[in-house]
Formats: sequence, C-alpha cells, structure tokens
Amino acid sequence: MGTTETSLLDAAEIAMRSRGYHGVSFRELADDVGIKSASVHYYFPQKADLAVALVNRYSDGFFAGLAGRVTPAFSAQQKLQAFCDSYRDALKRSDLICLCGMLGAESGGLPDPVAEAVAAFFEANVAWLGCALPAALLPRARRVKSAQILATLQGGMLIATALKDINLFDGIVQHLLDDAAL
Repeated sequence: MGTTETSLLDAAEIAMRSRGYHGVSFRELADDVGIKSASVHYYFPQKADLAVALVNRYSDGFFAGLAGRVTPAFSAQQKLQAFCDSYRDALKRSDLICLCGMLGAESGGLPDPVAEAVAAFFEANVAWLGCALPAALLPRARRVKSAQILATLQGGMLIATALKDINLFDGIVQHLLDDAAL
C-alpha cells in the first residue's frame, strides 16, 4: 500500500470514528492529505470502497494485535483480559470509539458491502470470544455470552468517549472481568 493510500485510510479512520460514514467526504479527506479530490477516486472509486478497505484494515490490525497478546497456554480469564486490553488500547490511542462500533450504529443506512464488512468484524469478535470461553458452555450460551461481552466493551467505549473518562471504561472492564470469573 502506497503512502497516499495509507494517508487516506488514516484520515478516513479518524473522520469515520469521529463523525461516522455519512459525516465524511472525499473533499475533506483530500484536503487532509493534501491532494485533489479527484485523486481520492483513483485509490477508492467510491466511498463504499474506501469504507470497506478501512474496516478490513481496522479488523486485520485489531486481530493481529490481539494475536500478539495471547498464547495458547492462556486461561479463559487471561484471554478475556487480553481482549479487553485490546479494546482499551484502541480507546486510549485515539480517544475515539471503535470504528465498527460507529459504523455499526449507522448500519441501516450503509451501502451493503460496508454493512457486511462491519458485521464480519463483529462476527469475528464473537467467534474469537466464543473460542476463548470455557468449553463447558453450550454453543448457544457461548455465542450469547460472547455477544454480551462485546456489547459491554462497545458500550463502555461509547460512554467513556462521550464523558471523556477512560477510567469509567476501566471500571466497566473490571466489573465485566469480575462477573466473568471464568
């Protein structure tokens, strides 16, 4: 990926995590990167192409970072802690909510390929958590518990961002971990 394309994705990530899909324009991104608006279309013919590429990059980065935190020897509790830490790091790095959390809130009005990419990110989160939970849980209970954990983290990011209080997120995570006690 070239530097202009990376710069466009970087600018788009900040913009979409701040204002959502509909709050971002190619003209703004071009200004942020220092290129002509028409040049954005060279890299991303349509806004949906940009958003899908952005969600895929975000997802790949999230799961690569998570893989670097976890070893096969980790207990379920340690895996859950690593997952929560990954969400905290994303929040602390930017003081913005999760890209897919923001786009997920808009999913009813997103182009299908973007909504599908966002759904894939959430499905991958639920699947990862499901594999981390104890095997004694039945498949349906594992999926529901995984979704509950994910919803708690996404909601915690939203509230911590709105209130500008990362300590609130930390408290939510600690309560989540205490309740889970896997």
